Amino acid sequence: MKFDKATYFVAVKIFLEHQGKFLVLKDNFGDWDIPGGRIKENEFDVPLEKIIVRKMKEELGDSIKYKIEKPIVFMRHKRREAVPGNPEVRIFAIGYKARYLKGGIRLSGRHTEQLWISKKTFKPEKYFKGGWLAGVREYLKN
Repeated sequence: MKFDKATYFVAVKIFLEHQGKFLVLKDNFGDWDIPGGRIKENEFDVPLEKIIVRKMKEELGDSIKYKIEKPIVFMRHKRREAVPGNPEVRIFAIGYKARYLKGGIRLSGRHTEQLWISKKTFKPEKYFKGGWLAGVREYLKN
């Protein structure tokens, strides 16, 4: 059966803020990203807040403390997967605002660098492309 609808992965992304800045991460492919990621197949009935906790722990370690606020951005992004054949996938992401409270960040093995970027002076087109760029621009307008 063929459907006339696109298939999307669903992700949660966190705009983690602290003192007028927000956190961006560089992945091991050299691309900049926002903390967070895709919902796993077995998480269909899991509340989004618990998925956010899992993703933040995976990507930033378990000593960081933060307060999740409301969703502020909805993003659609296309990218090539790092698997044989490099298929293009579509990702629909819900971007949440969060406040950093305390604790050290310990990057996962999937990330090589972190930057706290000023919301006032940030030039997102130097770091992001596609749907992530559109989403970061929308976040910065809020």
